[in-house]
Amino acid sequence: MVEAALGRYGRLDGVLVASGSNHVAPITEMAVEDFDAVMDANVRGAWLVCRAAGRVLLEQGQGGSVVLVSSVRGGLGNAAGYSAYCPSKAGTDLLAKTLAAEWGGHGIRVNALAPTVFRSAVTEWMFTDDPKGRATREAMLARIPLRRFAEPEDFVGALIYLLSDASSFYTGQVMYLDGGYTAC
Repeated sequence: MVEAALGRYGRLDGVLVASGSNHVAPITEMAVEDFDAVMDANVRGAWLVCRAAGRVLLEQGQGGSVVLVSSVRGGLGNAAGYSAYCPSKAGTDLLAKTLAAEWGGHGIRVNALAPTVFRSAVTEWMFTDDPKGRATREAMLARIPLRRFAEPEDFVGALIYLLSDASSFYTGQVMYLDGGYTAC
């Protein structure tokens, strides 16, 4: 991925690390292989992309910005059946903070963008007429003060801010994109 960007653009200025995998099951029923798959996608995958991108950004010597997609679940964790997903996204948050400290002296900013639910392959089940999906969707909406889920435009706006010079003094942070969900 990093090599493809370099081949196309000749340099690297900003990086979006978006990995999302989940397996919902009580911890007592979750197979170790399912736990490992979530950790591999959400933590190891992000770490590998950051390592490759960091090497390029450091070599270029002109700063840059890295944004890791996390989740409100990385900070809250209060979701039964998410014993793999929540810790994996907490790992994403801490990876952003660690790399911000490690690369900050080189002008490279690293942050995490932590949305609540927005429509994606991971959450599509919530937007069906399935009773479990409907119940989950309604319970989530009841906790969001803005009474709506994030739209792709919301995500893009936050991402543009984090990748641009408008956030030049913003690093090592987890930006919650949640309509007030974490305020309640």
